Amino acid sequence: MTFKEMIQSDKPVLVDFTATWCGPCKMMAPILKEVKQEIGDTATIIKIDVDKNQQAAGEYQVQSVPTLILFKNGQPLWRQSGVIQKAGLVSIIKKFI
Repeated sequence: MTFKEMIQSDKPVLVDFTATWCGPCKMMAPILKEVKQEIGDTATIIKIDVDKNQQAAGEYQVQSVPTLILFKNGQPLWRQSGVIQKAGLVSIIKKFI
């Protein structure tokens, strides 16, 4: 399944634009794991490595990592760069479920 196909879902898809060399990205990994446990199958979380997927990163003008973008039906609904705490992220996702 391609990136474009994944973000076309009618349930929210949280995309974590990340990089292996990025310290804050490493801090986001366990937070995203906890978010996934809390939201279950009501939303999808995918990681996109900006070094391996420069086209997707360029298309959404990802300037810094981590950048989180929430999509639904292919439309970006929310985005933020930098680390965000679990509670904040869960409440944002639940707004769009």
